[in-house]
Amino acid sequence: MRLAQFIRHAREEILAESFAYATRIPALQGSAASVLRNHLPLVLDAIALDLEQPQSREQSIDKSLGHAAPPAEESAAQSHGTLRARIGLDIEQLVAEYRVIRSCVLRLWMESGQPTAFAMDDTVRFNEAIDQAVAESVAFHAAEVAKWRHIFLGVLGHDLRGPLNAMLLTAQLLERVGSQNPEQATYLVGALLRNGRHLNVLLDSLLEYNKATLGVGTPLHRQAVDLGAACQEELEMLQQAFPKRRIRWQITGDARGDFDPSRVRQAVFNLVSNAAQHSPEGSEVAVIVVGQAAAVEITTENLSDPIAPEVLDTLFDPLRRNASPSGAASGHLGLGLFIVREIAKAHQGEVTASTADGVIRFKMVLPKSSKAA
Repeated sequence: MRLAQFIRHAREEILAESFAYATRIPALQGSAASVLRNHLPLVLDAIALDLEQPQSREQSIDKSLGHAAPPAEESAAQSHGTLRARIGLDIEQLVAEYRVIRSCVLRLWMESGQPTAFAMDDTVRFNEAIDQAVAESVAFHAAEVAKWRHIFLGVLGHDLRGPLNAMLLTAQLLERVGSQNPEQATYLVGALLRNGRHLNVLLDSLLEYNKATLGVGTPLHRQAVDLGAACQEELEMLQQAFPKRRIRWQITGDARGDFDPSRVRQAVFNLVSNAAQHSPEGSEVAVIVVGQAAAVEITTENLSDPIAPEVLDTLFDPLRRNASPSGAASGHLGLGLFIVREIAKAHQGEVTASTADGVIRFKMVLPKSSKAA
């Protein structure tokens, strides 16, 4: 049986073997099976189709170098590279996927005992097709990453310029008012402080993102604390910060444990801010804190437009700007939920997102101690 026929005939077996093999490759060990399955079948089909096409010696050499003529339409490999960049896989993980396909296809084909007299030709063609696919995927992955980098810089400038301009304008007004109107001066000083805190939050978020991408992680200062009381203090402040939303909270059970209270409050702030930003004015944001035997659960709920499952998987990825209920882009860095996930991971916990009946729910589960985790 020719290799192209074998790929089509044993497609599911190849995919199953690929997913099992991927769990043994360090670069892919953190990838869910659904992530691996969502596009590899299309790449495999495209390679089988390529093997069935006639090819000259010059085309063979170009393909082995990754210099084959570009397809008239976007190829499966090109789409694969773009998709992997969008869901947060890096170049190493992308190339590792092709290593998995190469190994599994050739091994299963040889073990089947079905290679023919064309085995050498088919093997060479297959490796050339993989090389070309890698070149196309890497190029499109790099282009997508570069696009998001430009978006990041543009949004960063927008986010920093807003509060900075407000501070400068407030300072000018304060200079004019001086001591002539103490009441107005006090109000302007408060505005300066609010915008200063906003800038501080933005810069802290950038630092957290930078640490995470460098592999430093989120440092914790654990101490015995009642998370119920800490969350309630944060929620009372958040209600004042978002007067156009009703923030309702419910705290039950024993929420005492070994946590970093400032980090947890930061996570609660980000979750509630995200809920307020993406829910209609006048709607309710519910926060439920439940102390269990070994962990504390913190859940936020708010109204939301329907969200596709593949989008839910990317909500915690950095630099993702999701649409608001009105359909407009939020225009912010999109680091808030990413930092929530990093704080949960630092506590050896997790955070998940789900949606049903027009409500989106974020649940953060934090073990009460590192030993419990």
